[in-house]
Amino acid sequence: MNPRLPLVLFAAALLGGCATKDYVNEQIAGVNKRVDGQQAETDARFGKASGQYQSLETRLGSQQAALDGASRTAQEALERANAAGKLAAGKFLYETTLTSQIGFDFDGSALNAAAKQALDDFAAQIKADNRNVYIEIQGHTDSSGPAAANLRIGEQRAEAVRRYLAIQHGFALHRMNVISYGETAPIADNKTRAGRAENRRVTLVVLQ
Repeated sequence: MNPRLPLVLFAAALLGGCATKDYVNEQIAGVNKRVDGQQAETDARFGKASGQYQSLETRLGSQQAALDGASRTAQEALERANAAGKLAAGKFLYETTLTSQIGFDFDGSALNAAAKQALDDFAAQIKADNRNVYIEIQGHTDSSGPAAANLRIGEQRAEAVRRYLAIQHGFALHRMNVISYGETAPIADNKTRAGRAENRRVTLVVLQ
């Protein structure tokens, strides 16, 4: 047997072992690189999701702050519009009321000059804001007379407002809804004349 053969075989085995080790190291490095890349991508997605969550949380906080200042009937309007799929953003924007100074006579639904001017100003604001809004028009009465009659009068008052906004300002009818609360949502004491005048009103709730 050639005495150099074991040495040659040992050298070959050593070289093979080194080649195998280098190959394994290359494979490990490749895996580590892919893992690092996947981790970086995961971190980026998580960071984006975290930012979106914080943005959503901020918007929800702002919306809740707006709702905290809204009347009960405005919050109910938002719930109704969301349930009916009428809203793009599900947001409450603001509400405005035709008060006693520009409101309605007892048992009446006709708009006086002051009410029309208030609605002109309201329409101008809506157009200036240039938003795709949805408006719930709520009719209210005082507690004089039967509850059923008051529901009817409240609806007539709200309908008078919707008709004016549609005819005079071109508001789309499908972007407005009318509802009557009758005497069920007073904002003043029905035992006084001034209180009853306050309760004879129409509130416009603006949603988006």
